[in-house]
Amino acid sequence: MRRLLYFLPLVICLGIALFFYRGLDLNPRDLPSALINKPAPEFTLPALPGRTVQQANDGLARTDLTTGKPVVVNVWASWCIPCVAEHPLVDRLAKREGVTVHGINFRDRPDAAAAWLKRLGDPYAKVGKDESGRVSIDWGVYGVPETYVIDGDGVILYRHAGALSPAILERKILPLLKGGG
Repeated sequence: MRRLLYFLPLVICLGIALFFYRGLDLNPRDLPSALINKPAPEFTLPALPGRTVQQANDGLARTDLTTGKPVVVNVWASWCIPCVAEHPLVDRLAKREGVTVHGINFRDRPDAAAAWLKRLGDPYAKVGKDESGRVSIDWGVYGVPETYVIDGDGVILYRHAGALSPAILERKILPLLKGGG
Protein backbone atom coordinates (compact mmCIF):
# COMPACT_ATOMS: atom_id res chain seq x y z
CA MET A 1 0.00 0.00 0.00
CA ARG A 2 2.89 2.36 0.78
CA ARG A 3 4.33 1.82 -2.69
CA LEU A 4 1.08 3.04 -4.24
CA LEU A 5 1.34 6.27 -2.25
CA TYR A 6 4.70 6.97 -3.92
CA PHE A 7 3.07 6.75 -7.36
CA LEU A 8 0.08 8.92 -6.46
CA PRO A 9 1.89 12.28 -7.02
CA LEU A 10 3.17 10.99 -10.37
CA VAL A 11 -0.33 9.98 -11.47
CA ILE A 12 -1.74 13.36 -10.40
CA CYS A 13 1.02 15.24 -12.26
CA LEU A 14 0.42 13.19 -15.41
CA GLY A 15 -3.32 13.92 -15.18
CA ILE A 16 -2.70 17.65 -14.88
CA ALA A 17 -0.19 17.57 -17.76
CA LEU A 18 -2.74 15.79 -20.00
CA PHE A 19 -5.39 18.36 -19.08
CA PHE A 20 -3.11 21.25 -20.07
CA TYR A 21 -1.88 19.44 -23.19
CA ARG A 22 -5.50 19.03 -24.35
CA GLY A 23 -6.05 22.76 -23.82
CA LEU A 24 -3.36 23.58 -26.39
CA ASP A 25 -5.72 22.32 -29.14
CA LEU A 26 -8.53 24.66 -28.13
CA ASN A 27 -9.11 27.98 -29.89
CA PRO A 28 -9.90 30.77 -27.41
CA ARG A 29 -11.95 32.55 -30.12
CA ASP A 30 -14.36 29.59 -30.24
CA LEU A 31 -16.32 30.69 -27.23
CA PRO A 32 -19.62 28.82 -27.09
CA SER A 33 -22.80 30.84 -27.18
CA ALA A 34 -25.96 29.55 -25.59
CA LEU A 35 -27.95 31.80 -27.94
CA ILE A 36 -27.05 30.12 -31.25
CA ASN A 37 -30.28 29.00 -32.97
CA LYS A 38 -32.33 30.91 -30.41
CA PRO A 39 -34.16 34.24 -30.75
CA ALA A 40 -32.10 37.34 -30.09
CA PRO A 41 -32.88 38.81 -26.66
CA GLU A 42 -35.57 41.47 -26.38
CA PHE A 43 -33.98 44.89 -26.19
CA THR A 44 -34.47 48.55 -27.06
CA LEU A 45 -31.50 50.90 -27.14
CA PRO A 46 -31.52 54.66 -27.66
CA ALA A 47 -29.83 56.08 -30.74
CA LEU A 48 -26.21 57.11 -30.61
CA PRO A 49 -26.30 60.92 -30.85
CA GLY A 50 -24.09 62.79 -33.27
CA ARG A 51 -24.44 60.45 -36.25
CA THR A 52 -25.04 61.98 -39.67
CA VAL A 53 -26.47 59.04 -41.64
CA GLN A 54 -30.12 58.91 -42.66
CA GLN A 55 -31.40 56.75 -39.79
CA ALA A 56 -29.23 58.42 -37.16
CA ASN A 57 -32.19 59.37 -34.98
CA ASP A 58 -33.50 55.82 -34.76
CA GLY A 59 -32.34 53.65 -31.89
CA LEU A 60 -31.89 49.91 -32.24
CA ALA A 61 -34.39 47.30 -31.03
CA ARG A 62 -35.07 43.61 -31.51
CA THR A 63 -37.81 44.51 -34.01
CA ASP A 64 -35.06 45.81 -36.33
CA LEU A 65 -33.75 42.24 -36.53
CA THR A 66 -37.00 40.67 -37.75
CA THR A 67 -37.18 42.15 -41.22
CA GLY A 68 -37.47 38.88 -43.11
CA LYS A 69 -33.84 39.18 -44.29
CA PRO A 70 -30.65 38.26 -42.44
CA VAL A 71 -28.81 41.11 -40.72
CA VAL A 72 -25.45 41.54 -39.04
CA VAL A 73 -25.06 43.05 -35.56
CA ASN A 74 -21.60 44.33 -34.67
CA VAL A 75 -20.77 45.19 -31.04
CA TRP A 76 -18.02 47.81 -30.90
CA ALA A 77 -16.52 50.71 -28.93
CA SER A 78 -14.34 53.70 -29.76
CA TRP A 79 -11.77 52.66 -27.14
CA CYS A 80 -11.41 49.17 -28.68
CA ILE A 81 -8.22 48.71 -30.73
CA PRO A 82 -9.39 45.48 -32.47
CA CYS A 83 -12.57 47.37 -33.47
CA VAL A 84 -10.39 49.79 -35.46
CA ALA A 85 -8.67 46.85 -37.14
CA GLU A 86 -11.91 45.16 -38.19
CA HIS A 87 -13.74 48.37 -39.18
CA PRO A 88 -12.76 48.28 -42.88
CA LEU A 89 -14.27 44.77 -43.11
CA VAL A 90 -17.48 45.89 -41.41
CA ASP A 91 -17.61 48.82 -43.84
CA ARG A 92 -17.02 46.49 -46.81
CA LEU A 93 -19.75 44.16 -45.58
CA ALA A 94 -22.23 47.02 -45.15
CA LYS A 95 -21.60 48.18 -48.73
CA ARG A 96 -22.61 44.82 -50.19
CA GLU A 97 -25.99 44.92 -51.87
CA GLY A 98 -28.73 43.54 -49.66
CA VAL A 99 -26.66 43.44 -46.45
CA THR A 100 -27.77 45.41 -43.41
CA VAL A 101 -25.30 45.96 -40.58
CA HIS A 102 -26.45 47.36 -37.25
CA GLY A 103 -24.17 48.37 -34.40
CA ILE A 104 -24.32 48.18 -30.64
CA ASN A 105 -21.97 50.73 -29.09
CA PHE A 106 -20.69 49.08 -25.90
CA ARG A 107 -19.97 51.07 -22.72
CA ASP A 108 -18.68 54.10 -24.55
CA ARG A 109 -18.95 57.87 -24.29
CA PRO A 110 -21.43 58.98 -26.97
CA ASP A 111 -19.23 61.90 -28.10
CA ALA A 112 -16.20 59.61 -28.48
CA ALA A 113 -18.25 57.02 -30.39
CA ALA A 114 -19.71 59.61 -32.77
CA ALA A 115 -16.25 61.11 -33.40
CA TRP A 116 -14.87 57.60 -34.06
CA LEU A 117 -17.59 56.95 -36.67
CA LYS A 118 -16.99 60.33 -38.27
CA ARG A 119 -13.25 59.65 -38.50
CA LEU A 120 -13.40 55.99 -39.70
CA GLY A 121 -16.73 55.98 -41.52
CA ASP A 122 -20.21 54.96 -40.43
CA PRO A 123 -21.28 51.66 -42.00
CA TYR A 124 -24.21 51.05 -39.66
CA ALA A 125 -27.86 51.34 -40.65
CA LYS A 126 -28.70 51.86 -36.96
CA VAL A 127 -26.58 52.12 -33.83
CA GLY A 128 -27.90 51.51 -30.34
CA LYS A 129 -26.11 53.09 -27.40
CA ASP A 130 -25.49 50.50 -24.65
CA GLU A 131 -23.80 52.71 -22.07
CA SER A 132 -24.43 50.36 -19.14
CA GLY A 133 -23.51 47.22 -21.10
CA ARG A 134 -26.67 45.45 -19.91
CA VAL A 135 -27.99 44.61 -23.40
CA SER A 136 -24.59 43.32 -24.48
CA ILE A 137 -24.47 41.08 -21.42
CA ASP A 138 -27.90 39.71 -22.36
CA TRP A 139 -26.43 38.86 -25.77
CA GLY A 140 -23.56 37.02 -24.08
CA VAL A 141 -20.88 39.48 -25.16
CA TYR A 142 -17.53 38.61 -23.60
CA GLY A 143 -15.72 41.64 -24.98
CA VAL A 144 -15.60 43.84 -28.03
CA PRO A 145 -15.66 43.44 -30.92
CA GLU A 146 -18.23 40.70 -31.42
CA THR A 147 -20.29 40.10 -34.53
CA TYR A 148 -23.56 38.22 -34.90
CA VAL A 149 -25.51 37.00 -37.93
CA ILE A 150 -29.26 37.07 -37.33
CA ASP A 151 -31.75 35.39 -39.65
CA GLY A 152 -34.86 37.19 -40.94
CA ASP A 153 -36.92 35.95 -37.98
CA GLY A 154 -34.53 37.33 -35.36
CA VAL A 155 -32.76 34.04 -34.58
CA ILE A 156 -29.01 34.15 -33.90
CA LEU A 157 -27.25 31.96 -36.47
CA TYR A 158 -23.62 32.77 -35.77
CA ARG A 159 -21.39 34.62 -33.33
CA HIS A 160 -17.79 35.65 -33.80
CA ALA A 161 -15.81 36.91 -30.82
CA GLY A 162 -12.90 39.19 -31.66
CA ALA A 163 -11.98 41.16 -34.74
CA LEU A 164 -13.29 39.94 -38.06
CA SER A 165 -10.84 38.67 -40.65
CA PRO A 166 -11.32 38.33 -44.40
CA ALA A 167 -11.42 34.54 -43.95
CA ILE A 168 -14.21 34.69 -41.35
CA LEU A 169 -16.15 37.09 -43.54
CA GLU A 170 -15.84 34.87 -46.63
CA ARG A 171 -16.20 31.44 -45.01
CA LYS A 172 -18.71 32.04 -42.23
CA ILE A 173 -20.67 35.28 -42.50
CA LEU A 174 -21.30 35.72 -46.23
CA PRO A 175 -22.61 32.16 -46.76
CA LEU A 176 -25.15 32.69 -43.96
CA LEU A 177 -26.24 36.00 -45.48
CA LYS A 178 -26.55 34.53 -48.98
CA GLY A 179 -28.39 31.47 -47.75
CA GLY A 180 -30.91 33.57 -45.91
CA GLY A 181 -30.26 31.58 -42.78
